[in-house]
Amino acid sequence: MDIQLIQVFVNGLAVGSIIALAAVGLTLTFGILRLPNFAHGDFMTVGAYLTLAANRTGLDIWLSMVVGGLGTAGLMLVSEKLLWQPMRDRRATSTTLIIISIGLSFLLRNGVILIWGSENQTYRLPVMPALDFWGVRIIYSKVIVMILAVMAIATVHFILQRTKVGKAMRAVADDLDLARVSGIDVEWVVLCTWLLTGVLTGVSGGLYGLMTAVRPNMGWFLILPLFASVILGGIGNPYGAIAGALIIGVAQEMSTLLIPSEYKLAVALGIMMAVLLVRPQGLFRGTLS
Repeated sequence: MDIQLIQVFVNGLAVGSIIALAAVGLTLTFGILRLPNFAHGDFMTVGAYLTLAANRTGLDIWLSMVVGGLGTAGLMLVSEKLLWQPMRDRRATSTTLIIISIGLSFLLRNGVILIWGSENQTYRLPVMPALDFWGVRIIYSKVIVMILAVMAIATVHFILQRTKVGKAMRAVADDLDLARVSGIDVEWVVLCTWLLTGVLTGVSGGLYGLMTAVRPNMGWFLILPLFASVILGGIGNPYGAIAGALIIGVAQEMSTLLIPSEYKLAVALGIMMAVLLVRPQGLFRGTLS
């Protein structure tokens, strides 16, 4: 039982690491652009399929993920120019933005089905034996997922705390109008936000494809854990989103010891509802500072 408990805990950390990457991107767009993007999970799916397409050409899986991340970022920049910038100019309400993002999610998902089909697909990977740590067997890809997630999170921390664009992002998140009158190029910050968000989201989709089959609805089923992570950690707080994602990931996987795995999404919903009822601002202060 102890070994099984550790095994499930490690699985939860791996899933939580993937959710953390995508949740950081979601909380950045939420905190900086005031956009509750319900298409975020489907952008993950697009990242997984772009990774798959690159991998099927014979490209190494890790280089394929770079292609997937950059391709997803490019698609997000297109959506910014065609959808979100015009909506900001029109001062669209949050309700309008939510409806548009839901419509965009359906467009992306059906576009994936049109191009790649609806069947489950997998990457072309070399066969690697599972790693054995004192009786706990961990799939090689899960170790890589956690290592890459830590590296990506460290990179995000460096960007936000040590670079000019990161400081500008934090200023825009705190007060957009004050940042604008202070001479910050807000549109430049917005484009950088989408670029960073797109890369994180695309890579997280590619990593999730390593752990599960690549399928059209893979990102849609993660949208609830993503928003639960963002709300749990405090909206606009990337570090809180990381902590929230790890909590959600571990809680979901640990719950499979007590309930059937098909109900584990209810755990994320339950945590999100409890946080909204008890501490609506989240566990941490919801800023980028």
